Amino acid sequence: MGETIEKRYRVGGMDCASCAAKIDIAVRRIPGVEDVSVSVTAGTMTVRHDGSSDLIAIEKKVASLGYTVSQVAGRLQVDTQADHSHHDHDHSDHDHAGHNHEAHDHAAEKAPDALEGLHGHDAPMAGPWWQSKKGRLTIFSGVALVVAYIIGHLVPTIAPYAFVVAMLVGLVPIAKRAATAALSGTPFSIEMLMTIAAVGAVIIHAGEEAATVVFLFLVGELLEGVAAGKARASIQSLTTLVPKRAFLEEGGTTREVPAESLSVGAIILVRPGDRIAADGAILSGESAIDEAPVTGESTPVRKGEGDAVFAGTVNGDAALRVKVTAAAADNTIARVVRLVEEAQESKAPTERFIDRFSRYYTPGVVLVAALVAILPPLLTGAAWDEWIYKGLAILLIGCPCALVISTPAAIAASLSSGARRGLLLKGGAVLETLGKVTAVALDKTGTLTEGKPQVTDVIAFGKDEAEVLRYAAALETGSSHPLALAILARATAAGITLPAVTGAKALGGKGIAGTVEGQPLFFGSPKAAAEQIPLSSDQTARIVALNDDGKTVSVLIVGDTLAGAIAMRDEPRDDAKSGLEALTAAGIKTVMLTGDNRRTADAIGRQLGIEVRAELMPEDKQRIVNELKRGGLIVAKVGDGINDAPALATADVGIAMGGGTDVALETADAAILHGRVSDVAAMIALSKRTMRNIVENITIALGLKAVFLVTTIAGITGLWPAILADTGATVLVTINALRLLKPIK
Repeated sequence: MGETIEKRYRVGGMDCASCAAKIDIAVRRIPGVEDVSVSVTAGTMTVRHDGSSDLIAIEKKVASLGYTVSQVAGRLQVDTQADHSHHDHDHSDHDHAGHNHEAHDHAAEKAPDALEGLHGHDAPMAGPWWQSKKGRLTIFSGVALVVAYIIGHLVPTIAPYAFVVAMLVGLVPIAKRAATAALSGTPFSIEMLMTIAAVGAVIIHAGEEAATVVFLFLVGELLEGVAAGKARASIQSLTTLVPKRAFLEEGGTTREVPAESLSVGAIILVRPGDRIAADGAILSGESAIDEAPVTGESTPVRKGEGDAVFAGTVNGDAALRVKVTAAAADNTIARVVRLVEEAQESKAPTERFIDRFSRYYTPGVVLVAALVAILPPLLTGAAWDEWIYKGLAILLIGCPCALVISTPAAIAASLSSGARRGLLLKGGAVLETLGKVTAVALDKTGTLTEGKPQVTDVIAFGKDEAEVLRYAAALETGSSHPLALAILARATAAGITLPAVTGAKALGGKGIAGTVEGQPLFFGSPKAAAEQIPLSSDQTARIVALNDDGKTVSVLIVGDTLAGAIAMRDEPRDDAKSGLEALTAAGIKTVMLTGDNRRTADAIGRQLGIEVRAELMPEDKQRIVNELKRGGLIVAKVGDGINDAPALATADVGIAMGGGTDVALETADAAILHGRVSDVAAMIALSKRTMRNIVENITIALGLKAVFLVTTIAGITGLWPAILADTGATVLVTINALRLLKPIK
C-alpha cells in the first residue's frame, strides 16, 4: 500500500453531532478510506486515504446525505466558506457554513434536487432565517398544519386526511434523509426515529399530533442551525479582522490592491488608524500598534524599524512602510483559524467515550421503546393504542443529539475563546489534560524573562548618572550587541542627545574604546577597567553585589577618571510574578529549568519566588520532566519550543511561549501567542471551566431525557413534549457551551 494522502473538505449544512456521525460512517465505508475526521463547528472534514479512493464518490456520498461539499486546496486554507482573505466581497451577511462560497458549491450541484431543496440540516442562514431552505420548509410545514386545523374544524370528516397531508409536507424530506442515512450505515438516525414515530402516530389515529410533532421537529432543527452558526462564527469572526484592501508601493507609486494578492516581499503603506493587511516587518516609520484583536494585549505596543507586525492589528499614530513576510493564506490569523479548525477535528477522550456510548445508547432506546409498546398490552391486556403511543414518544426522547454534541460544543467554544486571547490549543485532548496539570516547569530566558537584557542600574562614581549613560550610549552607537541595544534603549527613554564619537574600536573580550568631545573613553568589563585605573574596595564591593544579583556590570572610564558603571540583566516579564502566584494559588507546583548560570538563575528565582534548577542541558530538562512525572505529577512544560523541544515533547502538555510567526507549534501541544506568563494559569483555568461545562451539558442532556421518560410512561406527557425535550436539550446544551466564549473575569 502506498503513502496515506490527506484531503480536506468544507462541508456545509452540518448543525449537530449526528450530522457529523452520519457523514463519518458513510465516508468510512468507501474503499480506500483509512480515517475520517469531521468537525461540526468548523464545518470541515478531513479524509485520509491510500490513494485508491474515488474522490468524486466521496463528494457524491456526502452530497447524497444532503450536505454541500467542496475540496479545500492543500493545507494552506483559511475560511474558504466565507473566505475573507481570499475573496473580495462583503462578509456581513455571509453564509458561515459554506453555502455561498464561490457562488455555488460544485458538489452541491451534484446533490439530488429534492434532498438539496428540502434538506433539513441546511446551513446556518445567510440573511434572515426565513429566507433559508430550512426556514422555508419550516414555514411551509407550519402553514400546512394551520390549514389542516381550519379544514378539520370546517369539515370534521376529512380532518384526519388533512393532518396526514400536513404531516407529509415536513416528513417526506425527513424520511428521504433517513433512508439515505440508513443505506450509508446509520440506521438509528434522528430522522429515522422521527419517521417511525410520525408514521406510527398516523397508524394509531394520532395524525393531528404527528403533524404537530413534525412541525416542532423542523422548528427545533432551525434553532439548532442558528445555535451551530453562532458557535461556528465565533472563530470565523477572527478572519474578518484582516482588511480586504491594501496599499501596495510599486515603482515609486502607491495603488490599492486586494489584500489576498500580496506576495511575500511586497511593500505596503499603512496609514495611521488603518488595520495592517499582512504579517510583515516595518521598513520605515515608528508607531504604536494596537494588537488587542490578535493577542488580547490591552495597551498599544510601540514598534519601529525592523519590528514584526501582524495582520489584523491596528496602526496608531504614524504612517508605516511594511515589508510583507507571509502570504494571506499563511498569516498569523489564518494560521490561528486553521489550527483551531484542525484542533476541533481531533477528539478529546470524553468525546470519544460519548461517541462510543451513543452507538449503543440509541439502539438501546429503540429496544426500550419497542418493549414499552408491546409488553404491557401483551402481559396485562392494556390498550394497544395507548402503549404504542408511549413507545413512539420514548423513541423521540431517545435521540442522542444533545448528548453527542455536549462535549464537542464545549470544546469548540473553548478553543475559539482561547484563540481570541492568544491561547492556542491543539485539540480537545490537550484541553482536557491541561485541567489536570499539577506541576508546571518553565524555561527562564524568553519565558519567565523578556529574553533581552535591560539596564537595571546606572551607578555614578566620578561623574553623575546622566553623564555615565550619555558617554556609554555614545560609544555603543551603531552596535547590534544585545547589551549595547539595552544601553541605547535606556538613553532614548531618558531623552538623552548623544554626542559624536570618533575612533571607536572594539577591544576583543575587554570592551570598547573611542573619543567623545575630545576625551578618551573606555567602556568594558571591571577586570579590564582595573588594569587601567584601580578600583576602591567600596567600588569593587558594589560591583560584586550587582554580580551576585545576576547582573552583568560594565565600567566607564572618562580620561583618567573612573566615571561610573552600568548594570544589565534579562529582567522578568512584567506579569511573571503574578502569573506564578496564580499557578501556586491553584495548587500547582512551579519550577524554573534553565541553562543559564546558577548565580543569575538564583537571583531571578528569588525575585519571583520559584524553585530553580540551573545550568541544564536540553537533555537535563527532559530528565527533570520525567522525574516529576514519575513522582505522580501531571506536568506542563513551558518554553520557547526550540532548545526545549525534548522537554516539551516529554511533558504531558508542552506549551510554546512566543509571538506570531515564530511560535514553535510543531513540538508543542499548545502555544501562548502573546508570551504572558499569566496566560499559563489562564489556559489551565479555561480547561477547568470547559470540563465543568461538559459535565453540566451531559447532566442537562441525560437529565431532561430521564424526566420525560418517566412522565411519558406515567402518561403525563406525550409526543410533542418528547420532541421539545430533544430539541430543547440540544439548544440548551449549545447555549451553555457558548457561555465559554465570554471573557474570563
